[in-house]
Amino acid sequence: MHLTRRALTTMLGTAVAGTFIPGGGAHAEDRTVTIGITLPLTGSGAEDAVNILHGAMLAIEEANASGGVAGLQVQVQTLDNGTATAGQYDPAQAAVNARKLVSDKSVVAVIGPMNSGSGKAQSAIYSQGNLATITPSSTNPDLSDPKFAGVYRPAGLPVYFRTVTTDAYQGPNMANYMADELKVKSVFVLDDSGAYGVGLADAFQARAAKRGMTVLGRDRVDPLASDYTALLTRIKGLNPQALYCGSSALAGIKLVKQSYDIMPHMLKAGGDGLHQVSILSAAGFPACEGWYCTIAAPHILDDKVAQPWLDRYVKRWGNQPSDYALTAYDAALVILAAIKTVAESGKPVNRVAVRDAIQSGHVNTLQGEISYDGNGDIASRVVSVFQVKYDPKYPVNDAIHQFKYVGVAPAGDS
Repeated sequence: MHLTRRALTTMLGTAVAGTFIPGGGAHAEDRTVTIGITLPLTGSGAEDAVNILHGAMLAIEEANASGGVAGLQVQVQTLDNGTATAGQYDPAQAAVNARKLVSDKSVVAVIGPMNSGSGKAQSAIYSQGNLATITPSSTNPDLSDPKFAGVYRPAGLPVYFRTVTTDAYQGPNMANYMADELKVKSVFVLDDSGAYGVGLADAFQARAAKRGMTVLGRDRVDPLASDYTALLTRIKGLNPQALYCGSSALAGIKLVKQSYDIMPHMLKAGGDGLHQVSILSAAGFPACEGWYCTIAAPHILDDKVAQPWLDRYVKRWGNQPSDYALTAYDAALVILAAIKTVAESGKPVNRVAVRDAIQSGHVNTLQGEISYDGNGDIASRVVSVFQVKYDPKYPVNDAIHQFKYVGVAPAGDS
C-alpha cells in the first residue's frame, strides 16, 4: 500500500504520549524531539542537497502541522557536510557534524548523508553513539556489509539505514542494461577516487566483464583538477563503444562538458552521482544530452500516486523535486513512524529505542513499504535508468522533465 496524505495525517496524529526523559530524547517540558539532517549544502552538490533537504523538511512540516508525532513537535538540526575547500562534500566536516549530533542527546535520529564518502566518515561515530541515520541517496555497500561491521558499526547494531538500494545492485544492473538494451561490447571505466565513485565503478566493471564486455581500461578523474583533456583524448584513441563513470557532481560536471568536446557521439553513462540537477544546470546542454544514468530506487515521480505529493512539494518550495527528494521524504516518514511507535509503547523516546523501531518497522511510503534486513539494507533492489533528453518546454534544471525515464535496469548476474 502507498501512503496517502490522509494516511500520513492518521499515522502522525496525536496519540497517547509515552514516558519521556529530559536530555535523553523527547523532552517532558517542551514536548519536542530533534532530527538531525546532514547534507553537502556547500559546493558542487548543493543544488541537489537542497532538493533532498526540502523533501525531508516537507514530511516533518506536515507532521508538525498535523499535531506532531504522538503529541511531540519535531525540531530539526541541519548541518552542512560540504566545504569550500573540498568544493563538495568533505568527509572531515561530515565527521565533525556526526560528533555534534551524537553529543546532543535531544537528537534521536538523522537523515543523511547524501554521499558515501561522508557516510564512511560518520557511520562509526553514529554507531558508538547509538544514533541511527537514514540516507536517501548514499549507495556504497560497504557501509552495511557485515564484513565491514567492525569498521562502520563497531558498537554492533546497524545504524546506517537507507531508502535506496546499494551499488552492489546499481553498478551491476546498469552493466546488464548496457549489455542487454544498448548492446555495448566495449567500455572504458572511470571513477572520481571517492568512496562512492570507486565502489560503483568496481561493481559496474566486474559485471560488465562477466557480461562479455571488453573493458579497455580504468582510470580516475580528479575532482579538484580542471582539465581532463589528455585522459579523454587517450580514451578516444582506444575507441570504446561506451564510457562509464562512477562520480559525484564535482568531477562529473567537468567530465560531461569535456567529453562532449572530445568525443561527442560516444555512448556515455554513470550512476546517481550524475543524475543530479547540477549536471543539467552546470554542465548544460548540449553537453549532457544523451547521457545515461541511474538512481538506486524506483522512479515514482511519474506515477499517479506521487502527484499529490509532487503538488505539495512544488507549492512549498517553488521548484520540481528530484527522485532523491522523494526518497528523503520517505526517510523522514520512516523516522517519524519509529518515533510514533516508541511513544505509543510507553517507552522513553530516545535514540536507542528509535533505532530499534527503525530496524523492525514496516512503513508505507510513497515508494511502497519500506523494511530492513539485519544489516540495515532496504528490501527493495530496484535500479531505475534515465537518459538526458532536452525538453525546451521546461527549465534546464527540471530533473523530472530533462531526465527521461527509460525503465528498470535488469537484475541478475547473467
